[in-house]
Amino acid sequence: MIAQAVDLPAGYERFRAGEADVVVLSSLGALVREALGEGTLYAYAEAHPRARPLTGRGIAYAVPLPDAATQIVVRRARHGGLLAQITGDRFLSPRAPSELVTAVRLAAAKIRTPEVVAFATYPAGLLLRRSDVATREVARSRDLAVALLGPPDADTKRAMLDATAALFAALTRAGARHPDLNLKNVLLTSVAGGGFEAYVLDVDRIVFGPASDPRTTAANLRRFDRSARKWRDLYGASIDDEDLSWLAAAVARRLA
Repeated sequence: MIAQAVDLPAGYERFRAGEADVVVLSSLGALVREALGEGTLYAYAEAHPRARPLTGRGIAYAVPLPDAATQIVVRRARHGGLLAQITGDRFLSPRAPSELVTAVRLAAAKIRTPEVVAFATYPAGLLLRRSDVATREVARSRDLAVALLGPPDADTKRAMLDATAALFAALTRAGARHPDLNLKNVLLTSVAGGGFEAYVLDVDRIVFGPASDPRTTAANLRRFDRSARKWRDLYGASIDDEDLSWLAAAVARRLA
């Protein structure tokens, strides 16, 4: 079973439901098992009358679990780039188990990322599998790309970038390099009294190296800069070279 390819972090359990191999927070196991009555977690989310579609690489859905109180986001893992046209959502080895391990490691390092509630993998032909990941929804949040399309006023934008700088500094301290740290993978939520907190998304591809390595900072900033310029040039996002320089300087100040 693919779900057994990882040692489970504390508080998680695994079970099998039909053809699905499932890993879930023990406290929510019964609710996830009920949701799998639809066959897959994605099918449950897609069919839910309260589903809110979220755009990204494919459509994710924000839905409540069957208790109507626990709000989650369910996404179907999909390939990007050239593989998207060939294998789509089928993987030889789904990355959901490593996403769980990475998310737990980031949380232990005090880096904000949505909590993985569950993941499930399903057979999809010879040697291939599909996988769904359910994370706990971060209330009143939006990704940085959407936030910068507002456009925000100058003070709000600076507060958003300051929260992003805090996230980048935390990633560097943990030695966490994110190969796809684009504007869509920085999630912002407002906090009481003003300001924002930033969460990192799509953590399954994060690789860990030496703590506080300046090469990690540089790699994460390079990837972010490419994304920021793309969103500015193609979609009109409110971010310019001065903003990017300010962000890099803010990260350096936090690491000094």
